[in-house]
Amino acid sequence: MNFSTLKSLSASAMISIVCFASCSSTQQHNVLTDKEKSAGWQLLFDGQTMNGWRDYNGKTLAEPWHVVDGCIQAKGDGSDGSGYIVTDKQYENFELSWDWKLTKGGNSGMLYHVVERSQYKVPYVTGPEYQLIDEPNFDGTLEPWQRLGVDYAMYLPDTAKMKVNPYGEWNNSKIVFDNGHVEHWLNGEKILEFEAWTDDWFARKNSGKWSNAPEYGLAKKGVICLQDHGSPASFRNIKVKELPRKTKEVSLFNGKDLTGWEAYGTEKWYVQDELLVCESGPDKKYGYLATRDYYDDFDLTVEFKQEADGNSGVFIRSFIEEGVKVNGWQVEVAPKGHGTGGVYESYGRGWLIQIPKEKEEFLKVGDWNTMRILLQGSRITTWLNGEEMITLEDEKIGAGQGRIALQIHDGGGIKVLWRNLNLKTL
Repeated sequence: MNFSTLKSLSASAMISIVCFASCSSTQQHNVLTDKEKSAGWQLLFDGQTMNGWRDYNGKTLAEPWHVVDGCIQAKGDGSDGSGYIVTDKQYENFELSWDWKLTKGGNSGMLYHVVERSQYKVPYVTGPEYQLIDEPNFDGTLEPWQRLGVDYAMYLPDTAKMKVNPYGEWNNSKIVFDNGHVEHWLNGEKILEFEAWTDDWFARKNSGKWSNAPEYGLAKKGVICLQDHGSPASFRNIKVKELPRKTKEVSLFNGKDLTGWEAYGTEKWYVQDELLVCESGPDKKYGYLATRDYYDDFDLTVEFKQEADGNSGVFIRSFIEEGVKVNGWQVEVAPKGHGTGGVYESYGRGWLIQIPKEKEEFLKVGDWNTMRILLQGSRITTWLNGEEMITLEDEKIGAGQGRIALQIHDGGGIKVLWRNLNLKTL
């Protein structure tokens, strides 16, 4: 377009041209090349509809998002407590790439491993966030952990490697999550790299913004989430390539101390003679010792000896709801006649499956017992001293994820010894 033609255009026509150019170009968007398809990439946005997206903790899409000129666009009506949309599907290990554009002073984000439960009103208390923000024009003071490209409130990028196009122009970002190895990319440059669930990661989690969010960042899988934080934001070319899960063998107890565990409640947990001891305290309440990590699919063996009342248990795919309360599913450890090896749900349904009465004889009173728990998807099988106790298929268990936790029942007088807590992830 020459200068004389440009001068003759009306202001409204100029605005139309700028708006059209904002999401349109000669390059095709929201499509995959044959090479990308063969490599396993999948589109999360078809360029025309909001199919595959819904409200956080919802079944439909009611939040302020729409499609404009081949872009998913946040209208800018969201807030800290609203405006979040998520994918229908959960993702575990992946490469996630997307183009994004903000308005002046805009603020948004891409979250992953987001967990949906009624207890969580907002997604960011569960899943990490790649922060998207127009720093130069943001109305307010930003802490370093709130800036563009950060792993929000956790890890900071190398700003020397960051080349950012200004608001109103497109940028590209990528997250790599590969079995705990995390990378943030911006416009083709890797700006951040760290390992999740290490001692350093937990130290940051427990000492900063997430100190009162016990389940933050622990999930091994979850939905992907876009944030409307009160300013319009546009997204296109959102695509993901799933990566394989790696198995590993883990010793949950080192025989020396409670490293890797977190205690909830006032009951007693300690190490004596290389044994993990759980014992009722003076309050005679429920107590839990939970792994700091999530374990979803696994083959676990534990040895236990009931020195006093043995009313205890092994929780699976459990999470901390509030204070001492642990929600999840419990493989029962109890005195003879009380169903050791059965599965109990701590909220809602109670006993899901109890062992046949004749199998009570497999429990060794006053001696060491070996419990094996095999959990994969929605199927759980337990063994006691080599004898199969139960097999259960349960859809709700299949949808769960969380920690392993040992329990002290309320009522007092309980003392159980534990050793050789060995796990293989599946």
